[in-house]
Amino acid sequence: MSYILRPLSELCERSIVSTQPSKAPDNEFWYIDISAVDNAIKQITRPQRTIGKVASVRARQVVHHNDVIVSTTRPNLNAVAIVPRELHGNICSTGFCVLRCGAELEADYLFLYVQSGLFINALTRLVQGALYPAVTDKQVLSQAIPWLPLDQQRRVAFKLKTQFEEVETARKALASQRQEIINLGYAYIRASIEQSDTSEFRLGDVLDEVKKGIGENWADYPVLGATRDGLAPAREPPGKQPQRYKPVFAGTVFYNPMRILIGSIAYVDDNDQPGITSPDYVALQGKAGKVDSRWFYYWLRSPYGVQCINSLARGAVRERMLFNRLAEGAIRLPPYREQLRVSKALAQLQPLKAAVQRQLDDLNKIPERLLALAFNPGAKE
Repeated sequence: MSYILRPLSELCERSIVSTQPSKAPDNEFWYIDISAVDNAIKQITRPQRTIGKVASVRARQVVHHNDVIVSTTRPNLNAVAIVPRELHGNICSTGFCVLRCGAELEADYLFLYVQSGLFINALTRLVQGALYPAVTDKQVLSQAIPWLPLDQQRRVAFKLKTQFEEVETARKALASQRQEIINLGYAYIRASIEQSDTSEFRLGDVLDEVKKGIGENWADYPVLGATRDGLAPAREPPGKQPQRYKPVFAGTVFYNPMRILIGSIAYVDDNDQPGITSPDYVALQGKAGKVDSRWFYYWLRSPYGVQCINSLARGAVRERMLFNRLAEGAIRLPPYREQLRVSKALAQLQPLKAAVQRQLDDLNKIPERLLALAFNPGAKE
């Protein structure tokens, strides 16, 4: 195929309607902000139902079915999505550049292009060294897309979507295997509680918070993060005061206090590489003889932990659960020896989960390679 590089500004309409919800204070609508987009699956998963009088001041852009929205903040994270039919006529944040295809551009083709390394890397280069990593709508629209006639765009999009569906089928199968392993861990926790003589404790009495920063040798350690899947490399390098980053070594549980309600909790196991994490995160360890850290980690992610966390939540839009609030929660603990026995069984699950995760990681790289091939101007069909 012979591509022509054309800027998006030539191919996208600029008829995006700007609105002011406060002028219709009682009107309900779905609001799409950055947090509503899942950048892993490139979908709008959590739009907020709101009304004009309490809407965000950034709720300004009326979106249409098949609009492609691109987050202009932290373009390296590639928070992009295509607007589904059911959200037509609703409102998105000014933190998105809204791309609406003109007569010479196919929406599915555009949506696949904005997920490609060609697009992501071009935007990321624009914010390197910037204090606030954001691009403008003008910069997004200046990006050149490898353009083809519409019939060829549709062929490329159909082929890629078919390949992506095959990858997704395999991904779901592996994710199901991983979830079965996780559920087995939760079953161990449940059995240890239900089949033992338990005692109730305040969490603050059985946990120690890790408060002290790593110090001057921070560069010796990788930066770790907590996701809904557990331990993961952090997305961002250390900030201005890396010495304040907290050590998270073997036996440490840590979580993002702004995302604990959705399960962003991690544990550094014996075979994991020790690291450091953001000073804004909460890091903790079980007190010796009181609670085993691995047992507690599985408990915290289990339905028992979810129930405890929810009982401590205050219903704020941006819930922040620091250690002092978590410490007020209650936990039923089996005898320490029983915790250690179960902890050994839980440790045996880690290699199984890691093996499945490696397969998932390899699988997740395939779409990127397919996109690189499809949108390489020198690629052959």
